[in-house]
Order: sequence, then structure tokens, then C-alpha cells
Amino acid sequence: MTIYTVKEGDSIYSIARVFGVPPSRIITDNMLTTPGSLVPGQDIVILYPTRTHSVRGGETLYSIAEDFGVTLNDLYRNNPILDGSPTVFPGQVLNISYETPPLGEITSLGYAYPFIDETVLRRTLPYLTYLSVFTYGITDDGELIEPQGGDSEIIRIAKEYRTVPLMMLTSLNSEGYFSNELASRILGDEELQRKVVANSARVMREKGYGGIDVDFEYVRPEVREGYGRFIEKLQAELGDDYVVFVSLAPKNSPEQRGLLYEGHDYPLLGRLADYVLLMTYEWGYTFGPPLAVSPIDQVRRVLDYGTSVIDPDKIQLGVPNYGYDWPLPYVRGESRAKSLSNTEAVELARSKGAKIQYDSEAESPFFTYYDRPMTYDDAVEHIVWFQNARSADAMLRLVPEYGLNGASVWNIMKYFPSLWLVMNSLFKIRHE
Repeated sequence: MTIYTVKEGDSIYSIARVFGVPPSRIITDNMLTTPGSLVPGQDIVILYPTRTHSVRGGETLYSIAEDFGVTLNDLYRNNPILDGSPTVFPGQVLNISYETPPLGEITSLGYAYPFIDETVLRRTLPYLTYLSVFTYGITDDGELIEPQGGDSEIIRIAKEYRTVPLMMLTSLNSEGYFSNELASRILGDEELQRKVVANSARVMREKGYGGIDVDFEYVRPEVREGYGRFIEKLQAELGDDYVVFVSLAPKNSPEQRGLLYEGHDYPLLGRLADYVLLMTYEWGYTFGPPLAVSPIDQVRRVLDYGTSVIDPDKIQLGVPNYGYDWPLPYVRGESRAKSLSNTEAVELARSKGAKIQYDSEAESPFFTYYDRPMTYDDAVEHIVWFQNARSADAMLRLVPEYGLNGASVWNIMKYFPSLWLVMNSLFKIRHE
């Protein structure tokens, strides 16, 4: 794999000549919708297959996988153009394999709402060990609130790809907000805990989930031990047949203050859960000042602390799959950033004639542009921070550096080709 950064005057054809690969392969692998109009600073991932195969009449993807001793998921990952579908046609050239991934095997997890576009879901599932379905909420009396749109279909599709569906349980109330009052009520009441645990276990068994991902946010410090008892009850109820994840706020020390952090006891929850997800994103956020979503120096601070008190092999690194667009100047309490996907960010840079830059300290791309709704005097400057192939590469390489179990992506609703190309090049993805 080579990550190439587009320069002024580059074209797909000039890049293809330099690296000795077909232009069509660069376009399809990177899913470039406007290959004739590259953006200076845009990242392109160049792949070098070691084995290819031209489909013959009568062959199917299943027979090709069997003939070459690979799995369907291998073929899906190596051929993004398949969109996770087994349909092939005579003359189609498939990538059978690449060089052995240099950084070993990991687990991966992605978050999705049940109403995700099915094509995006099927494209992504071959890269995922686990799929966490967002989300079950909880009523004041311990009943569960089903995800919007229901979850039966997304569970069924996940299992087609040998991806383990996880029931996500959060402290979202009936109004759809993370509620510290609700979290405190449940975690401070042993009987209510037992009810929520029983209801969760029942739903998991009825729906066919393979585990649970618990994400109680804004937990008050006085019920942090209650959070531990809740996870203990879940483990006792579910036994060894189900996996228990806990999502944790990105703490960099045990003394870190703030409602987001104080109720998450890293040593306690790390000991009781099978795996923990460190939510290493949202330094740049909707109402905050313009920053990289996951500046690598801040992520390292969280990992330095997390791995000092939790077995690294239990830890999943949180990887963002989005960016933000801030109007400038930033005014605290007034400014509001707009969320956008990483591919939308590149399209925005193209439409505004902006050059993408890269912050080597934060390991994150950014660019600025001007909106001119009426006249030049009305021009509003914007800054956009997002993710690209280089930032994905920098984040993912932290997994083996710190000896982590894997990476979790929030979220997979918008397909980000570069992330999955890089992950597939660096790692073998474990499927259960």
C-alpha cells in the first residue's frame, strides 16, 4: 500500500503511470466519483495485488473463493467494487490477495443505526468483527426502548458476513437524550439494575445478538461503583456465550474532572468487561472550538493512561469517521459546527477551490474556504477538520504500538473508502 497525496497538476493517469497500476483500479478502489477533478492535498490509496483472477463463465464468487482457499470476506475486502455482493461476471478481474498484512490480526467494531443504507452496510460488514446497533434506551422504570426502525433486519444481514451483532444499551431516555439522572437512577438502585439486566438478556436471546455494548454517559461519580455492579450482573446473567463491551470516555488520568469522565472508573470497568472501547474522538465537536476530531497527541495521552490500568488486549481504540465545518471566527456559546462525512469534506474542498492541508502534530487534514452568499462583504470564512487515509493510517498504527485488541469506528453510516483500504492493508480482520 502507498498513500499518495495529490499535487497541483496531477491526474489519475499521471499517478497511475508513476505507480504502474491501472487508472481504473485506482478509481474503483478509492471509489472516486470525480476522478477527472482531483483536489490538491487529497489522499489516494494505491494497492498492489499479488494474485488476480479473471472470472470465467460458470464461475461464482463462492467457487472462486474455494478454488483459491480464501473466504468470501477476503474477496469482498480485496474488491470494494463488489459492494459486498457475490455477483460477478465473465471477464471481471478480481484481486485474490495482497501481501500479508504487516501488523497482524485485530478485531474491529463499527456502529450503525438500523436505518443505514443497505449497500453501505454490505460494503462495510466484511471489515467488521462486531457490529454495534445504535441503540436501546431505557425508561425510568427499567423497560427497554427499541432502536428507531427496529433491529431484526440489520442483525440478519450482519450474520451473513459472520459479523457478531452487539446490542447497544445506553442511558438514552424516552426523549432520546443521554440522561445523567436516568443513569444515576439505574446504577444506584440494585432492583432496577436487575430488571434492566433481565430485560437486556431476554432481548439479546430473542433477537439473536452475540453480545452487548454498554454506553452509559455522564455518569455521576457517586454511582461509579454501581456501574461496576451493573456490569457484574450482566456478566453473571449472560455467562460465557455472550461478549460484554463497555464504552468509556477518553480519560487521561484518574483525577480528570468533568461529568463525562468521573463516573467511568477505568480499572474497575476494565477488569469487569470483556472489552472496553475508548471513545478517542470529539476534541473537535459541534459546539467547541475548531480542532481535529482526534488529535493524535491527545489520543496518545488517553492510551498512555488506559493501558496503564487496563489490560491492553481488552482495549478497542475509537476511530472517528466524520469531520466538522466551523464558521469563523469561533464564538463560544454561539458558534455551531456542521458535521460532514470525510468524502463530503473532499467534495466541499473541490467545490470551493480549497487546497487540503495536513497538520502533522494532530495527524489530521484540514482546509479553509469562504462562503459568499451575497457579496464579498458578506463572505464568511470556514475551517474544516476531517479524516483521510494518512490520519486513518496514523490512528490504526496505534493499535499494535500499544498492544490493543482492535479498533472501533464511530460510525459507519457514511462509507469512507480510505479507512477500509488502509485497515485491510495493515491488518488481518478477525471474524468469529
